[in-house]
Amino acid sequence: MNRIGKEFIKGLWAELPPFRVLLGLCPTLAVTSTAENGLGMGMAVLFVLTMSNLIISSLRKIIPAKVRIACFIVIAASLVVAVELLMQAYTYPLYQQLGIFVPLIVVNCLILGRAEAFASKNGVLPSIADALGMGLGFMLSLTFLGAVREILGSGTVFGHAVMWDSFEPMAFMVKAPGAFVGLGMILAGMNAFNRYRSRKKGETEPVAQNSTCASCGACNSCGGK
Repeated sequence: MNRIGKEFIKGLWAELPPFRVLLGLCPTLAVTSTAENGLGMGMAVLFVLTMSNLIISSLRKIIPAKVRIACFIVIAASLVVAVELLMQAYTYPLYQQLGIFVPLIVVNCLILGRAEAFASKNGVLPSIADALGMGLGFMLSLTFLGAVREILGSGTVFGHAVMWDSFEPMAFMVKAPGAFVGLGMILAGMNAFNRYRSRKKGETEPVAQNSTCASCGACNSCGGK
């Protein structure tokens, strides 16, 4: 697989933003009470992330290093304003549901993180592939978490009933505690799947790492400390 493909694929599982690298957890937990909200927020982030990576990568050689973060924020803010106006014009009810979390995309750690770690150091095509993969992974993650919470908390998905008539919804799932429960369930499922796949291939089971260890690359030398 060529580099462009690898940069795109990594965001769909290996570096899935909210579940692997733990980026963008604030909107992940706050707006995913329904699948529709998760999809709407994910699409907004996908647009901003892709366009910001494109612009930052194109301008990376002329953006002064000392003010690069400020420049990244200005670019992201301009794109978020465009997203806000589009949502107000065409999807106003969804915009009202998402509320303050739409303008807060400006400081979403996923946007700034990919700008600093990737777009500012790589060419346009790899940066677009990185943004599309990460953004699509983020959108699918929010939609899936929102669907899980909506099904368990309301018995519906995208507003359509999917559970049997005698189903008793767990109302807390569409409230704040349900976000943490849903996130934990998905993380547990992903970890169990990874262990199963590793055992099936005869490989050593992957060791759970926190965000600091994951970026260290020297786990064998630290003695587990």
